[in-house]
Amino acid sequence: MRAVVHTAYGEPEVAGVGEVDEPHAGPGRARIAVRAAGVDPLDWKQVTGLMARGDRPDGPTVPGVDAAGVVDEVGEGVTGVQVGDPVLGLGRATAAEHAVLHAWVPKPPEVSFEVAAGLGVVGETAVRVLDLLGLPPGRTVVVDGASGGVGTATVQVAVSRGLAVIGTSSPANADFVRSLGALPVPHGQGLADRVREIAPDGVDGGIDTAGRGSVRDLVALTGDPGRVVTIADSGAAELGVRVTTSSEGAVPRLTEVAALVRQGRLQLPVAASYPLERAAEAHRRSREGHVRGKLGLVP
Repeated sequence: MRAVVHTAYGEPEVAGVGEVDEPHAGPGRARIAVRAAGVDPLDWKQVTGLMARGDRPDGPTVPGVDAAGVVDEVGEGVTGVQVGDPVLGLGRATAAEHAVLHAWVPKPPEVSFEVAAGLGVVGETAVRVLDLLGLPPGRTVVVDGASGGVGTATVQVAVSRGLAVIGTSSPANADFVRSLGALPVPHGQGLADRVREIAPDGVDGGIDTAGRGSVRDLVALTGDPGRVVTIADSGAAELGVRVTTSSEGAVPRLTEVAALVRQGRLQLPVAASYPLERAAEAHRRSREGHVRGKLGLVP
C-alpha cells in the first residue's frame, strides 16, 4: 500500500510516499481503509528524531496516530463493529491507505472524514486533561494554546461542562478563541498579570497545551501545581505539575467527543488537508505552530 514513510531522521522532507506492506488487524483491533489521517505534533517529532533518543529508525517507519475511514478488517474478539462501518479513532502508522486502530468510535454523520480524522488525538486529549482536573461547573480554567488543535477542543469541551474558560493565543487569533466560548488573552511573558486583570477572583485550574513556558504562570494563578496539567512540558513534573501523554483507555473519552460533535457542541476547523505526497509540508507547518485547528492528510 502507499504510505508516508521515512528510513532516517531529519527535516520533514526525509518522509516521502513509498510502498509498504499492508497491516492487518490483530486481536482486539480493527483495520480501516483510511479516508483521512490527522497531522499531530507527534508526527514531526517522530520524523525529526526528537523522540528517538539517538537511535535510528527500525526500518521503514510510517507516522500518524489518528485517522478516520471505513472498517475493512476486524480482529479476533472485536465486537460492536463490522466491515463497512465508518469510524474515527487512534492507532499507529495512520498516514497510509490502510491503518490499524486500537481505539475507535462510530464517525458522527454530521462531519466529513477530514474533520473526523482530526478528532481522535485532540478530542481524547481534551477530555483526558479536563477529567484529570475534575473541576465542577461554574469554576474557571485557563487553557494555554487555545487556538491550536488540542486547545480548540479543550475550550469547547470545558464550555460543555459548564466551566468558564480563559484562552490564550496570539492577538490575531483572539476573535477565534472568543468564538469558541473563551475569554481571550495574549499568551507569552506576563500571562499571569494579564489573567489576574480579567479574573481578579482567581482561577481554579490551568491547562498547558503548547509547551512554551506557561506552566509557572499557571501554577502562580492557581496557587497549587496539582491544579495544573500539561501535555507538552515534560519538565513541569519537577514543579509538581501533572504531565499526561498516554491515551490508554481512550474509548470512553472518544465516545464523549463523538456525542459532543453530534450535539453541535464541538467543532474542529480543518486548517488544511494535504495529499500524502505533501506530508512534509504538513509536518513543517505543524512544527512552525500557529495553526488554527487541525491539519490532515488524504490518501
